Amino acid sequence: MTIQQISVFLENRAGQLAEITSILAAEGINMRALHIAETADYGVLRMIVDKPQRTARLLLEHGFILSMTPVLAVVVPDEPGALGKILTLLAKENIDVEYVYSVFGQVQGQACMIFRVADLDRLAGLLKDNGMPPALHGELGIQDEQK
Repeated sequence: MTIQQISVFLENRAGQLAEITSILAAEGINMRALHIAETADYGVLRMIVDKPQRTARLLLEHGFILSMTPVLAVVVPDEPGALGKILTLLAKENIDVEYVYSVFGQVQGQACMIFRVADLDRLAGLLKDNGMPPALHGELGIQDEQK
């Protein structure tokens, strides 16, 4: 049910993101979601890709420092207030959202967001119980890979 997010630590210098996207493009890897967080000294690129294991190996081979983190892709109805309803549900259940960002395109004709919380199984169960099952790998175009 969870998907693997790759977090890559980047120097704050021009061209870092271009280098990563070029490496991925050369290997036919497609990005599904992307978020960059920045500090004064470095940035963190969080991404969802169609081939996470292969992507991690490639970036490590190119000298990047990275980690893989399980996250949940949540289908959000494409209507005003839908995300707010989900966040209100999480607040009522005292589930703290560490971060959230958008997926490129749509899933099932609806918006899709990547959520990171401490207890992903609890989040998945809560959403499912409220008629909002998480997006599946195939719906996001993520391929099953041999490690």
